[in-house]
Amino acid sequence: MPYTLDSTVGAILKDPRAKVVMDKYAPGLSSNPMIGMAKNFTIKNILSMPQAKSAGLTVEKVQQVLDEINRLDA
Repeated sequence: MPYTLDSTVGAILKDPRAKVVMDKYAPGLSSNPMIGMAKNFTIKNILSMPQAKSAGLTVEKVQQVLDEINRLDA
């Protein structure tokens, strides 16, 4: 099943291949102790937070990462 903006952070990080891609773009993300608090959030939830905007996250950038992850299954 492809990952989308409606996927949870936890679901993505449970996939070892997806975790590698996430850490490629956000080094240390998967091992950050704070990530546990966000594992039930969807990517859309994350993108709606002010911290995401201040970090430069956009729907387009995140979609590119999701597309890369989804290509792993192709």
